[in-house]
Amino acid sequence: MNWLALHIDTNHLGLDTVEALLSGLGIDGIAVEDEEEFQDFLAENRDAWDYVDEDLEKAMRGRSRVTFYVEENETGFSRMAQVRIALQSLKENRKDLGSLLMTVDKLKNEDWETSWKQYYELSPVGGKLLITPEWLKDTIPEGETRIPLLLDPGLTFGTGNHATTRLCLELLEGIVKGGEKVLDLGCGSGILSIAARLLGAREALAIDIDDKCERVAVENAALNCITGDGYRVRIGNVLSDEALQQEIGSGWDIALANIVADVVIPLSGMVARFVKPGGYFLCSGIIDHRASETESALKAAGLTVLEHRSASDWHAFLCRLPE
Repeated sequence: MNWLALHIDTNHLGLDTVEALLSGLGIDGIAVEDEEEFQDFLAENRDAWDYVDEDLEKAMRGRSRVTFYVEENETGFSRMAQVRIALQSLKENRKDLGSLLMTVDKLKNEDWETSWKQYYELSPVGGKLLITPEWLKDTIPEGETRIPLLLDPGLTFGTGNHATTRLCLELLEGIVKGGEKVLDLGCGSGILSIAARLLGAREALAIDIDDKCERVAVENAALNCITGDGYRVRIGNVLSDEALQQEIGSGWDIALANIVADVVIPLSGMVARFVKPGGYFLCSGIIDHRASETESALKAAGLTVLEHRSASDWHAFLCRLPE
């Protein structure tokens, strides 16, 4: 089955009008791209990241676009014709909604559902782990001695190739000796806490503010035969959710935080509440221009920075609490 992706270019004012037009034709499965809303979102959530990809900002520049999909068959062509007629009528009556130009991209079913898989491969990290997209597990070479870390990222979560994740994994393998309790703050796909269990940790609690992470992390853990009470996922904001803080408790051997500086900095003052004396705090996700500030905050919280690594403008810190 082939698909057609239909794009209607308008302006910010025209988005609601175009959406209403499509809805009136029975088309409700749409995607909206809008630079104004994109910039508003960045401004409102600035504490969630330190870096926005320049290519993404460039792609959004001046864009107000509505996209929907139809099958490439007689029914789809009929639906496309209905939209063209409705757009022409709208153009004649409104001159303030931008171009209202509709363009078409042809997609094969496998293109929009699975083509992203071609960009993933078996990826060794450090000296012990082999990050393995689940669909490539049968391609692991015979005699491979690294521990496969199976992940199914889908279209939402990556497979650990970002520099921040790799830095964490490299440092993590040096501190997991066996039997540790590991706390993963900002778990995402669960890659760090799953890696900790594969390296020998006996228990992991993974936490994220995004509720999608609960299903993804649990499923990825199951791919690696990690189930039961030894791997738990909770959703909430560790900085402000007192009930979650109580559930986390204390006595953890290792806490992980691959997030951003604006979360790591306030979190550094809470580490001693969760991690036992002499335990470790491993943090990453720190962009280059925030590294010095973050390191100062870690030291001010009484943590000893044992190691500072960087790659591709990103930084990770391995710290230890006083005995």
